Amino acid sequence: MQYRQSSNSMHQGLWRYCTPGKCFPHNDSIAHLDATRALMILSMLACFIGIIIGIMAFIHYSSFDRFDKTFAAGILFFISCFLVFLAMTVYTGVTINYYGKRYGNWRFSWSYIIGWVSVVLTFFSAPDASQPIRTKSGPLRLPSARPQF
Repeated sequence: MQYRQSSNSMHQGLWRYCTPGKCFPHNDSIAHLDATRALMILSMLACFIGIIIGIMAFIHYSSFDRFDKTFAAGILFFISCFLVFLAMTVYTGVTINYYGKRYGNWRFSWSYIIGWVSVVLTFFSAPDASQPIRTKSGPLRLPSARPQF
């Protein structure tokens, strides 16, 4: 996520800030940037684990029969959505309050828009992931990797 001055002379993101010709990492620990970074990383972690559990829903092992993997994947996507939403609101609130009062010629950039799009996409992916995969003959199950005797 980043904002940019309208004159294109400077822009700042979560990890670094750039002036014409040079970019620098954030050396100071700015609380709202640290919170936004942490929430975004936790969101990516929850989403990644949700994807892994969703893929595991296709694998049929007897030890996983009681564990509803599709429901767990959906819950993890909702958690990811909530964490991205928190990160975006923290970043938006602090940035508007700080830069809106001090500078008149700034605007949010493309990565900010992608952040809000990800909130919507993770919100709508959660119910889809939590639905069991069904065919006409019942739930879709892939054969077990272990031979059945």
